Amino acid sequence: KSAVEPDAVEKMTAILAEAGCTLNNPYGPPCIPSDLHAFRRNLTTRFSSCSANSSERDKVTALRSGFIAGFSSYINKSPSNLRRVLSSSSSTKRDETLVRNLLLVSPIQLDLQETLLEKLPEYFDVVSGCSLEEDVARLIINHFRWLDFIVNPDVFTDKLMEVLSICPPHLKKEIIGSLPEIIGDHISPAVVDSLEKMLQEDSSVVVPVLDSFSNLSLDDQLQEQALTVAISCIRTIDAEHMPYLLRFLLLAATQANVRRIISQIRQQLKFTGMSQPCASQNKLKGKAPAYNSEGSILHALRSSLRFKNILCQEIIKELNNLENPRDFKVIDVWLLILMYMNGDPIRKSIEKIFKKKVVDGCIQEALLDQCICGNKEFVKDNFGSFISLAEHLLSCKEEKAREFGSHIYTRLFEGFDDNYSRQEILGALVTHVGSDNKFEVSSVLEMMTVLAKNYAQQLLPFSSHINGILDYLEGFTVENLHKVYEVFSLLALSARASPDSFRSSISNELMMIVRKQVSHPDLKYQKMGLVGTLRIVSSLGDATSVPDCSSSQVSDCGEILELLKTSVDSCRQSNLALIIFYDEFAAILSHKLLQPEIMEWIGKHLREFESLFLADHDNGEMAVKSSYSGLEGDFWMNLDGSISPICLNILALASSSLESCFLQILPSNFLLLSSVERLTNGGSLAGIDALLGCPLHLPSSKYFAAAGWQSLTKKQREILSLSLYYAANWIRELLNAFSSQIDKMDGCISQATEKDVTTKLLKRLRNLIFLESLLSNLITLSPQSLPELHPYSAASQHTEYPERKNKKRELQDDASQRKGNMKNTLKKSKQSNVDEHLRQPTILDAFKKAGVVTSQTQLHENPSPSSLDGRTASGSMHETCSDDESLSVKIPHVSPALAAQRFKFRPLLPQCLSILKFPKLPLYLYLLQDLHTKLDSLVPPVKLLPFKRGSLPGSFGRFKLVELVSQIKGLFPSLRMHLNIAMSLLIKGEETSQTTWRDEFAKAGNPNTSNIVVFESLIYTMVCKE
Repeated sequence: KSAVEPDAVEKMTAILAEAGCTLNNPYGPPCIPSDLHAFRRNLTTRFSSCSANSSERDKVTALRSGFIAGFSSYINKSPSNLRRVLSSSSSTKRDETLVRNLLLVSPIQLDLQETLLEKLPEYFDVVSGCSLEEDVARLIINHFRWLDFIVNPDVFTDKLMEVLSICPPHLKKEIIGSLPEIIGDHISPAVVDSLEKMLQEDSSVVVPVLDSFSNLSLDDQLQEQALTVAISCIRTIDAEHMPYLLRFLLLAATQANVRRIISQIRQQLKFTGMSQPCASQNKLKGKAPAYNSEGSILHALRSSLRFKNILCQEIIKELNNLENPRDFKVIDVWLLILMYMNGDPIRKSIEKIFKKKVVDGCIQEALLDQCICGNKEFVKDNFGSFISLAEHLLSCKEEKAREFGSHIYTRLFEGFDDNYSRQEILGALVTHVGSDNKFEVSSVLEMMTVLAKNYAQQLLPFSSHINGILDYLEGFTVENLHKVYEVFSLLALSARASPDSFRSSISNELMMIVRKQVSHPDLKYQKMGLVGTLRIVSSLGDATSVPDCSSSQVSDCGEILELLKTSVDSCRQSNLALIIFYDEFAAILSHKLLQPEIMEWIGKHLREFESLFLADHDNGEMAVKSSYSGLEGDFWMNLDGSISPICLNILALASSSLESCFLQILPSNFLLLSSVERLTNGGSLAGIDALLGCPLHLPSSKYFAAAGWQSLTKKQREILSLSLYYAANWIRELLNAFSSQIDKMDGCISQATEKDVTTKLLKRLRNLIFLESLLSNLITLSPQSLPELHPYSAASQHTEYPERKNKKRELQDDASQRKGNMKNTLKKSKQSNVDEHLRQPTILDAFKKAGVVTSQTQLHENPSPSSLDGRTASGSMHETCSDDESLSVKIPHVSPALAAQRFKFRPLLPQCLSILKFPKLPLYLYLLQDLHTKLDSLVPPVKLLPFKRGSLPGSFGRFKLVELVSQIKGLFPSLRMHLNIAMSLLIKGEETSQTTWRDEFAKAGNPNTSNIVVFESLIYTMVCKE
């Protein structure tokens, strides 16, 4: 063999020399001729045989075999020989090597390929990372790339795959990544099978495998096989390789497989949501940002989704079909956000589906928290998109959407403490505040309040941005004013622990604004200033707050007292302003104890109550008698009998032109008094319980007969109406204050006292019904505008239900609509039979069928007690009673004239609903109607009011829906019991005698109750209806 090898090498050298190539060049690699085409053509001719002579063909075959044997011997003789034939003699033309040119000689290409591949294992131990010239194995592989042709691709590919299976990892990745350049379009199923097998054995080669799959010209069947291979790797692949896998899958998507790809990604891709350190924190301009593994995955998803619309459409379609919150995952939220980041044309669609899923409860706050908190670097680089999405949600009409938008803002504020991010957030929030959408403004201010409570110190450096809210004060509702001033008060409170610059900036500006508003002659601005003043008092004067130093506390307290005195002095000229002041102060004291100095000041201020509104009496005679504008007075509704030494001096104040204005502040003054008493005595009102049973000094009952009424002047009639009006509102505040005493949870009074209070409250409720029924008649007989006792009700004057507007249109266009109405009547008559069968029967239908009393049929025709006795509610006193007979008081009945001014009354607060557990049906109906009105006002029927409706009626401004619902939680057994009673009485047709009802009202101290008429059947029916 040793004799043969030199001979083969010499023959191989001679053949090359004849073709113009010098193999043994002492100065470097072999010298090949300049005309490479001629060189390759010469060799191709020598190694090819087109002759039919077998001996000639054998001779050529032997020559070819000898050449290959000589070449093999030459490169086996010394490693340097192999390097020489793999190297180029030209430093500029690296492809001009001997091997490269020999591989383009078709007769010997396959043999030469196999020879070189067999040499690869000898160089597996080369250290990875060395240069190409030093790595022989890579040099060999590099020579297989970009060949002009492959003679036998199948054999070569099989041999290559065989060697590839035993290659070290670094070389395996090199070869796999070069497969598209090595084998070109000559793809066989064996290649895909081999790559799949390698992936199963070693997942680290996934990136070059995916690159090969992407660049190889696979037919549909092989492409589907490659796709299946890639999908199977989602669960097992390392996180660092996941972005490459996702890019491959998404770029391979077609109409046929897009659903499968999206579905598998959603099912198998798991996001931990945990923050991980980035591979590198250095971000160079023009370079891709350095994210953690999940951030890189998101970046890959976003870039893949940007230019392939079928992916976005399929994602939207699949997420739209998810209805169960458990089916939604973090990846789903991210997919929506990523598509949203890419902008138009599907941005609007993403906003729509995101809002829908939030409202339906599918996308919950916990999912969003995982998105933001687990990938902060990615979120920060796309901060504007998150702000934009939060802006959209916060402007929606659905409360859930607005809450979710607020949550996004809050999480962004908490998660990113750099100045830029927080300025962006606060700037967006101030922009929301300027919206004309009241719900959007309310939600933003609610969120600002939460931020101020939890992060006041962090907000202080951005006070200049937050001050932008003050530009919109004039358009805020009272509820929003509370929130705004609470935000600034909390900042001012927090500023006490900050440098003087912060303190002076925020506190001084806040004080300057409220002083200017309080001293303004316009009630609108006064109201704003009073709300601001008392918010400042609530925050800075809180007895439970821990001051940083005693001098600071003393300074704040002095400033607060000065502000309170300024506010009270400014309100002296306006009763409505003073009412606001008392109501706001009472609301603060209902849940917060202020510093002793402030409590002492308000206590001194309330000492005027007794001298202003109460009077002494002895055995039914006033201690100080007066003319009362020519009217005589009586003591009404005395529940304590002779033991009561005082009375509420309504008539004297109402008849005095100078002092009548004091009665306007009476209810709110008592509200503040009761709040202070309850706060300082552990919830008990024992110190003022004499006010619950004391009599009311009102005009004599004789003026309510025809003869007495006709003898009165216009001014005296006004005094009568005003006296009843103030008396009714006084009783309303008594019910508000003392109903808290019968709450079992308080435990502030004994059982005997509770029973006594309950009895008096039920009597006061009868007094209230009597007074309002009597006032209803007087307002009808002598129309009069009543003074407002609840200034927050101003907005409610403009709140009009659609059906009322329709009635106006009917009156205006009645003549033009008659013909149309006749046609409509004919059409309805044809459809009535069908509608009757389709309509679900109501309770009232059941009553009709049972033949119950007919009064309930008037429910749909505005039932009025006056129509039951043949008399109208309007006209002169003579039309309703004789000269000596008192005015008939019909229960239930409120005239339209009084109903139109109902918003001026003091509201019954939710705690009054506790009385619902005790009263009989006439009293029960009064409270039930009040509850129904509150519910309709707080949550109007969808069909009645559009989304952008006016503010809530002011008469319900002192409580929220949550308070109301929490109060009625325990009332359902009572509601059910009284419904059953009303239905039973309706069916039986039993009625209590009018004498019994009059006795009931007489026991409550109501005067001259002989003409009280209680329409029981109507009451029972209305109870069922309510």
